[in-house]
Amino acid sequence: MSVTPEAPSALFAGPFALATLSAPEGPAFPALVTAGAEVLDLRAAFDDEQLTTRALLESWDTVLPRLRALAVDAGPDRRPLADFRVHAPVEPRQVFQSGANYRQHVIDLHVAHRAPGDERPEEERRAEAAEIMDRRAAEDLPYVFLGLPSAITGPYDDVVLPAWAEQPDWELELAAVIGRPAHRVSVGEALGHVVGYTIANDLTDRATVFRRDMPQIGTDWLRSKNAPGFTPLGPWIVPAGSVADTGDLRLTLKLNGKTMQDESTKDMIFDVARMVSYASQTARLLPGDLVLTGSPAGNGMHWGRLLRDGDVMDASITGLGAQRTRCVAEVTE
Repeated sequence: MSVTPEAPSALFAGPFALATLSAPEGPAFPALVTAGAEVLDLRAAFDDEQLTTRALLESWDTVLPRLRALAVDAGPDRRPLADFRVHAPVEPRQVFQSGANYRQHVIDLHVAHRAPGDERPEEERRAEAAEIMDRRAAEDLPYVFLGLPSAITGPYDDVVLPAWAEQPDWELELAAVIGRPAHRVSVGEALGHVVGYTIANDLTDRATVFRRDMPQIGTDWLRSKNAPGFTPLGPWIVPAGSVADTGDLRLTLKLNGKTMQDESTKDMIFDVARMVSYASQTARLLPGDLVLTGSPAGNGMHWGRLLRDGDVMDASITGLGAQRTRCVAEVTE
């Protein structure tokens, strides 16, 4: 059973956002949600019973003016948001995940993931990590890998912690949502392909990140990040025009009411435009795809406190709303 979200003082920045909702026992549908917590079923508004959120993103240039008009039209077809279940706002075909993109976060992880036999003092290892981050920034080389859409779950759904996951951890991230296909776009062009932003919590089992049995291969992102439900997403897609400055948004994650992450996107090494541009140099980014931009300092490895059964995470990003997810242990026979 999912945790019921608390009503925030402001759902999101701007007059409206896109969501994927469902009524009790009903199918999921694309919806316009107003800042006043009213819902308009976009299947009826667009006269298309098969309409999806991703289809709206595919036609964003023509859809956006209609959504703006609908947001200010106080018609009779509005219903309270509280009547609906909130799902992940979009089903992406591809999820691009960014590693090592917040300077302080990476330094903390470098210290926490001490290699076997490394007895150097913390100050020395921290200085080494800082030097690595400064070099990466100077070389302008982001780190991007792929996640699975099957790991995505709703922003208020329970997260099942697999029995094999020894060190499950949180990673709150700003996610850019692609609307216009992007392939080999420049940094200057990149944000023109981003139609909105949402919240992702990119959960990671720290115990399986590194393949100690095959150090030449390195990381195992399949196992450590892609269990079902390991990417709570949403609650909404906030249009890019409503997000003032992605270079200065506050990411905050609380565990059982205690603040664990509280950092600005100013600590990013590579900004949103650079991450989108970099991913597009190899891959073709498609409407509905996600580009996660990394997580700031304050993960569980830093605090020495990993996720366990019954934990509740409250996560928010400036102007994008808030998630609330509860961790439940996998039941095995």
